[in-house]
Order: sequence, then C-alpha cells, then structure tokens
Amino acid sequence: MKRVLLRSKKDPFHIVGPGAAIEQNIFGNNAGNLIFSQASHKTLQTSGTEVVANGFRADAADAERINEEYDAFVVPLANAFRESFTGHLNNLSSLIEKLTIPVVVLGVGAQSDLDYSLDRMAPLDAPVKRFVTAVLNRSASIGVRGEFTESYLKSLGFNDVEVIGCPSMFMYGDHLDVTKKTDRLTAGSKVAVNASRSALGAGDVGGIVSANFERYPEMRYFAQETKDLSLLYWGDASGVTDQHNRMPLHRTHPLFEQNRVNVHLDPATWIESLSEFDFAFGTRIHGNIAALLAGTPGYVLCHDSRTLELCRYFDIPHRAIRGLTPDLDAAELYEEADYTAMHAGHAERFARFTSFLDKNGLDHVHQPGEDGGKAFEERVRTTAYPPGVDAWTSAEEGVSARIGYLKHRQAESDAKVSQLTKRVKSLESQNAKRIALEKRLRSLEKSHANHPVRRARRLAGRILRKLGLRR
Repeated sequence: MKRVLLRSKKDPFHIVGPGAAIEQNIFGNNAGNLIFSQASHKTLQTSGTEVVANGFRADAADAERINEEYDAFVVPLANAFRESFTGHLNNLSSLIEKLTIPVVVLGVGAQSDLDYSLDRMAPLDAPVKRFVTAVLNRSASIGVRGEFTESYLKSLGFNDVEVIGCPSMFMYGDHLDVTKKTDRLTAGSKVAVNASRSALGAGDVGGIVSANFERYPEMRYFAQETKDLSLLYWGDASGVTDQHNRMPLHRTHPLFEQNRVNVHLDPATWIESLSEFDFAFGTRIHGNIAALLAGTPGYVLCHDSRTLELCRYFDIPHRAIRGLTPDLDAAELYEEADYTAMHAGHAERFARFTSFLDKNGLDHVHQPGEDGGKAFEERVRTTAYPPGVDAWTSAEEGVSARIGYLKHRQAESDAKVSQLTKRVKSLESQNAKRIALEKRLRSLEKSHANHPVRRARRLAGRILRKLGLRR
C-alpha cells in the first residue's frame, strides 16, 4: 500500500474536544484549514493509499525518515505567500530540499490587495522562489488558487504553474448543487454570517455584521479562529472592563449575549449546520465555501487577493468590501446572487483538478475502479463528532465573566513574567560577560606580574638598593 504524507493539522477522524482544540490549536489558527484539508484527505484516500496527517510539522531533520516511510508529500496550502508565513515557508523549503520523493502542492495562494498589486509581493520574492524551485524539482507542476498567484509566479520566471483553485470546492467531486430555498429574505430568515479580523482594515465589517443582526434576529455568527473558540469556551473580561466593538470580538457583543455564535471543530458538523440556513455571507472564503458545500447560497465580501481570485475562478457571487457601509442588506446580496456560472463551470474545473493530480502521479478516488470517496463519506457519517461550541447561557454568564476576568489577569501576569524573565536572562548574560572579563583581567595582571622583564627589573632594583644606589 502506498503512503502519502499530507500537510494537514489533524486526521479527519481524530476527535478533539474544545479544550484540547484550543491547547493544540487544531485549526492552525483558522478552522477554514480543516475544510480543504479534509477534502484533500478524502480525494487521496484510495483503496490502495494510506494518507497520514503531518500536524503542520516542517522540520528538515525529518527528511530521511519521510523519504523512507512515504511515497509522496502532498501540500495543500491557503495564502502561504504572505509575510507572516515566511518563517514556516522557509521551514517547508528546508524540508523539501532534502526530500527525494515527489512533492505536490494542491493550491497555494499569494496575498496582496484587491488591486492585485505585485509591488506588495516584492519582500517575498526570495523565499517564494526558493520554495517553488524546491517543489518543481520534485513535481511536474505547482497548483495555485487563482489568476493572481499564477501571474505572480510567472513574474518570478516560473512557467509550470496551473490554476486549480482550492480542493475544498471538490469535497464532493463534480457534484455541487446550491439552491435558493426562498424568493427573498425576511426578518424571520435564517442568515449565517462570517467575518475575519484581517478584513477590518478593508471595510466596515463590524458595522455590516451588527446592522444585519438588527435586521435578522435569527442570524448566527459562524466564527472560525482559535481566538473565537477560546472566547466561547473560556469567556473574557469585556463585561468587567466594559469593552465593546461592532465586530463580534468580545462577549459583550449582542451576538454573544444572545448565544448566537458558534465554532465547529470539524467540517462535518459545520457543513450540516449550514444546510439549515437560508443564506450565508461574509468575508471568510471557506466559511462561505462550507455553505456552498451544504447547498446553501453563499456570498463573499472580498477584502484581499486571496478571496477575490478564488471567487473569480469558481464564479462564487462576491463583492469587494471596500466602500461598503452598514446599510448593506443581506437581502440585497441574496437577490443579486446567481449561481448559474458556478454550476455550469464546475465539471470543467473538477476535470482540470483531477488532470493535475494525474499529471503529478497522485492516485485519487475519482479514478476508474475507485468509489469517488463513498467509503470516506460513510465513515464521516458514522463518526460521532462533537457538536459546535456556542456561548454559555445567561444562567452561567456570571461564571463566564469571572473566569474570563481571571484569564485576562493571568494573561497580563504571564506577559509580565515573560518580560521579567527576559530581563533576568539579559542581566545574567551581562553578568556572565562581566565575570569573564574580570577573570581575563586578573589573568593578564598575573601574566604581566610574572613577565621576565618585570622579574629582571625587580632583581635590578634589589641590587641597586643593596649598593645604596636606590632607596
């Protein structure tokens, strides 16, 4: 049986509760990673292939073991070509450069602004060139998420670049069926919203979320970050410190106070929950892809190149968030959303994706003789995943506030301890250098005292004093 090492934070059938999910950061900061990771697991888990999650580990010291134990290293990535990811990208490059097995990248994205500015990518040119060179030395081509990433890599001199989108959109192969359940949204409609902190500088995300919650009281916020999970699970000090924000960043936000926020720990429960909604919208690309996979109309408010290029490639209804105001009504987006092009082009895009897999020598469940992922889906169906995590009820709110306050104070204390520890280490280092210098000085003084010239001068002085020629 072949063995494929997959860059994935966790195996889809590894059950983790909310506390452990926070401590282990199983999202890799963002639960959207779980969507495309699970789609990759499912796609590659053939009757003759074992797929192993690497936990996002990238250590060149593992190269020899990986070469011995695996037949390929497959790397699904999101917006990996960004400055904050450079350290991990370099670690991946160091590992890949030592691998002798095939290495295949399943959709990587470059992050810039909505204008696709290449100038903003300049600081990343060197690490990206190194990474792509290492990959292409071990595969036929590199898969990218969209048009901007393709143009960026070609500007760096790479030609073996294929736009394949994101594996998440092929969770169910060539099947994608999104249907509007109602002619229009009303105050009683079930609306799902998603929002990202990274979009705050691009538009009034918080204002749009809060204003639409006032219009649609049945609205639910599907949060995705590990920070959000911690906020739900542990609470915060915002009720004590009187912190408020139009964006649902604190437990004082009405969405939290009315227990209309959740974070899902696994794609299965996330997608199933979204199937019960009439509409989903917001700045999260995978939050809206999860809705589309559930058959629920989704609409993306794009705030950067990574979300925009995927929407354009898959014909997902979208608008640029730049310039949008809280007056934006979800009903307007719902009415505008048209999924005709998305449906019409899905089979062709799926064929392009599987052709990329074939070209790079990867077996997959959509090949003749395989089951298209039915066995995987049956296992998902029979797995007892934990439910989505929501806010504590009002009866527990006092406890939540107190625990949140204590955690807030503990975090402050931990920060101070960290600062003091660094200061102590710095002082210890300075003291060690001082002691070393003092020892060196004493050694030099001793050496100087025993120098032949010094001894000769002392002897001559004694003789001169005996002769009365020197006092």
